[in-house]
Amino acid sequence: MADTTSLTFYPLGGLGEIGMNCMAFKTERSMVLVDCGLMFPEDYHFGVDVVIPCFDFVLKNKAILNGIVLTHGHEDHIGALPWLLQNLDVPVYGSQFTLGLVENKLREHDLARWADLRTVRPYDRVLLGDFTFNFFPVCHSIIEGFGLGIETPVGRVVHTGDFKIDRNPMGGHATDLAAFRRFSEPGVRLMLSDSTNVGREGFALTEREIKVSLREIFSTAKGRILVSLFSSHIQRIQEVFDLADAEGRKVAVSGKSLVRNIELARDLGYLKIPKGIYIELDRLDEFGDSDLVLLITGSQGEPLAALSRMALGEHRQITVKPEDLYILSSRFIPGNVRAITRVINNLYRLGAEVLYEKMHGVHASGHAHAGELTLMLETVRPRYFIPVHGEYRHLVKHSRLAVDCGVEESCALVVEDGQPVIFEADGSMRMGQPFRAEKILVDGKGVGDVGQSVLRERQLLAGEGMVIVVLVVDEATGEISMGPDIMSKGFIFEQQYMHLLDDAKCIVLDVHENIAPGDTAKLKERIRSALRRFFRKVLGRDPVVVPLVITI
Repeated sequence: MADTTSLTFYPLGGLGEIGMNCMAFKTERSMVLVDCGLMFPEDYHFGVDVVIPCFDFVLKNKAILNGIVLTHGHEDHIGALPWLLQNLDVPVYGSQFTLGLVENKLREHDLARWADLRTVRPYDRVLLGDFTFNFFPVCHSIIEGFGLGIETPVGRVVHTGDFKIDRNPMGGHATDLAAFRRFSEPGVRLMLSDSTNVGREGFALTEREIKVSLREIFSTAKGRILVSLFSSHIQRIQEVFDLADAEGRKVAVSGKSLVRNIELARDLGYLKIPKGIYIELDRLDEFGDSDLVLLITGSQGEPLAALSRMALGEHRQITVKPEDLYILSSRFIPGNVRAITRVINNLYRLGAEVLYEKMHGVHASGHAHAGELTLMLETVRPRYFIPVHGEYRHLVKHSRLAVDCGVEESCALVVEDGQPVIFEADGSMRMGQPFRAEKILVDGKGVGDVGQSVLRERQLLAGEGMVIVVLVVDEATGEISMGPDIMSKGFIFEQQYMHLLDDAKCIVLDVHENIAPGDTAKLKERIRSALRRFFRKVLGRDPVVVPLVITI
């Protein structure tokens, strides 16, 4: 009897956007989820907190879900776990540091005591149903990241995770190409690889080069040095402590995520802080400016982070000074560029100097450039290739690079979220039936209740404002007992345009006179349409009009 086993790859997020990385591998009897990330909202997502994958497919197949495997601890790979683990009980596998970050996140959602977190170490082999996962160390902008070698019923699969190939690594933070090569020697059916920096030629800067650049900056700085970076970049944080110690400076930290991650890394032994160098923020006045380094959150221009509050003069403990030197030691994530440049401009207005990636060598990307991606492709030599972790343009460019590296053009597949790919035991491949993999918006405690119609209303409110009409009507006679009162919110300055609001009241009275008593629904609709026509005519604006008709 022929073997009917097949492997299906289900992309739930991360193929077509940077962020929200989540994918499933499924056979008839088993399923494993790899990563479970979120994405931060765009400017047009008014009020939305985060964006997560749609988990309908996962929950539908939870009976055969053997586990969740995490490549590393960045938000775009672990951030959506709380929303998934609220609905199922399944073991989660990751490195010690990754699971430490996960536990902190689950604790915020009161889920930590229920979670089944299982630590894996480099080169461990973990059997999960029909799959065996091998964990290979990779270099990235966070410690203890893994690439994956997956043994499946239809052949071997390599998932690179987020990686770079540091040609001169520090502290053992290296991508083990030899391990990838050994795993790939029997032949690899499918390779999935990080596409973020495929458009950048050559190799990324090494961390050693960044430390040399930072050392020069630290040695010449006259005043305080303030460094903003990703709170999970423990290796870079270690460099800051080491350089501060070498220059005889103390280090203080502002930002909950930084404090939390520093404490976690110290407890696990990944961060070595020289004795006496780490001080509390309330001790800043005890030292001269030339004796201080501050680690602060807000490298992406987040409005409530320490850096943004300082740039606006709203930080309770830190005031920007003219001789301050600010180092933004992180990349500008697409979508955050405007917010970051706004912060930089505000810092310059206050007299500070700012160094950032585009102008100075103060950050090395954690994602492989084209030269490194080529090296990984030549190491693994897959039959089929699916680029992941990127916008559509990144996926297309990465697939072309794979063809240049020897993958047949028909086997370099560009797919997006919701498009499964089926690999048969006989060596063939075919596209599966698309499934629901839309983006789910999380707003406060609401998950998925904010859709396009709500966003359109929020866009209207943001763009044109709102006019509220309050009218109290006698139910028996239909006569007006109180009002009409008209209030403007985000539409016009009432004192300046009071004559227009008075005219609007007359329009409401005219509408009321021509509506039969008791027909409240019709009265509301006529008030809405009449006022919108009026405001369009006199102001060229189209506010949201909300009539509140109260009957007594």
